Amino acid sequence: MASVELVKVTKRYGKNIVLNPLDLTIPDGSFTVLVGPSGCGKSTLLRLLAGLDTVSDGDIFIDKQQINNLDPADRDIAMVFQSYALYPHLTVAENLAFHMQVKKVPRQQQQTKVQHIARMLGIEPLLQRLPKALSGGQRQRVAMGRAMVRNPRVFLFDEPLSNLDAQLRMELRAEIKSLHQQLKTTTVYVTHDQVEAMTLADRIVVMKEGNIVQQGQPLEIYDRPVNTFVARFIGSPPMNLLEGRITMQGGLPGACCGDLWFPLPKKWHEAAGLQGDAPVTLGIRPHDFIQVPASNQPAATLRLMEVTGETSLLHVTWGDFPLHVQFAGRSQCRPEQPLWLEAKAEGLHLFDTASGNRLSEHP
Repeated sequence: MASVELVKVTKRYGKNIVLNPLDLTIPDGSFTVLVGPSGCGKSTLLRLLAGLDTVSDGDIFIDKQQINNLDPADRDIAMVFQSYALYPHLTVAENLAFHMQVKKVPRQQQQTKVQHIARMLGIEPLLQRLPKALSGGQRQRVAMGRAMVRNPRVFLFDEPLSNLDAQLRMELRAEIKSLHQQLKTTTVYVTHDQVEAMTLADRIVVMKEGNIVQQGQPLEIYDRPVNTFVARFIGSPPMNLLEGRITMQGGLPGACCGDLWFPLPKKWHEAAGLQGDAPVTLGIRPHDFIQVPASNQPAATLRLMEVTGETSLLHVTWGDFPLHVQFAGRSQCRPEQPLWLEAKAEGLHLFDTASGNRLSEHP
């Protein structure tokens, strides 16, 4: 196990800056997920850690040892790629043992290690097969096993599940998390899938356009996104954002969004920037709505409903705003019937309209 630290790390290709100067500390034994849209720089950062690309400026440390100029083979890092990268002419057992053969590990020790890793990954019956005879999920397990055999200081995963179907992705997510809990090896995992990030990570690093926007524990980021970008990116379905203004009714502040008015809970009553007619962006998670018999608010119009059995996702128009609303179980809503909604006051998020940054509840 090892801690990883990036200090003012920058990556440029000519005049194109892919990573702006960034600082990041990855704790020893943690499972850190880099998440963000395509082109945000997360895979570039992973390649810099692996030594597959060079740092333009700044320093990378593993256990306080600078590794900028170390060859990839000397960094004691194992990487699992999206494309599996298996040797097609070698059997599963030979693929797993390849690194040990290069290091001239005794044959008996190789066989013992291969059997142990294969047992952990459930691929013992596949040891004599060639990669072409394996499914996508089996190939990814072999790729993971080949990295595990090395017993590295740091594991790097570059979108390893993106080529798999939904069922396999769920199964392998659970396996990767279970393996990390057993091995305790420092892991850096890259994905654009926020569900993978939320379910796998001890810590999430949200990236955008070569910058780190927010980092922290998954639920900490989910509950308190620092801006509207994170609010929309983390969470599925994404957070609803409504443009409005702060108004007073009965001496208490609320957010007026078109024909809708949302009273703010007590924690916001003395918050800075919420006085007068200030513009504001109101955020509401889809699950923070409740259905009520009737209210003074306009009725919502149901446009489309997706029912999974466990939940019902309603696509509605409410006060001219298109929204996602999620209820537990099977909703009995019908397009021709009026739908009255109410937002849970404690579930409201407020953002500055101009900057998109989260507003503080404290004065």
